[in-house]
Amino acid sequence: MKQVQEKHQRKMTFKSHWQQLMGEPAPSGSWLIWGKSYQGKTHFALSLAKYLCGFGRVAYNSLEEGVSESIRKTFERLAMQEVNGSLLLLDRESMEELKQRLSRKKSPRFIFIDSLQYAHLTYPMYTELVRTFPTKLFVWISHADGHEPAGSCARKVRYDANVKIHVEGYRAFCDSRYGGDGEPMTIWAAGADKYWVKKV
Repeated sequence: MKQVQEKHQRKMTFKSHWQQLMGEPAPSGSWLIWGKSYQGKTHFALSLAKYLCGFGRVAYNSLEEGVSESIRKTFERLAMQEVNGSLLLLDRESMEELKQRLSRKKSPRFIFIDSLQYAHLTYPMYTELVRTFPTKLFVWISHADGHEPAGSCARKVRYDANVKIHVEGYRAFCDSRYGGDGEPMTIWAAGADKYWVKKV
């Protein structure tokens, strides 16, 4: 019982719309963000990365785009310079290189992998990585196939993840084991209004 209580006490005190979206999550394990292209997925992921900088160092491994013009513009829009020193942008770092980085002292606490498909992991490789670093939080970003994560590995990660976030039409819909009010977070109001009016 003492072990259960101690583990339960390890949580992040989220505030405002982040608390409403996902409650007060633990700072370890796996989360999954998935959605189709051009619907706000990267913007949401980087906004979350910026927020998590308030709880520890963050590494964002841009496997798919690298340090592209698109990523640079998103950094500018989100004023990511405000978290200089707390967020490390990795330019297509291989999973082996990433494991070496995470094995060092004072390595990042939160790791974003963009995207799961470009990591070329099997599900056993995924579980080994997460178990090797039990005090880290891995946030996986995935392509979508309809409303589901794309590929068998991503679908299995969805079942394993403690926080599952589906991005569609510039809104983030969250299923979290840590609470939240069940209401979606709007990523871009004008885009969301236009998308969901057409959807209705």
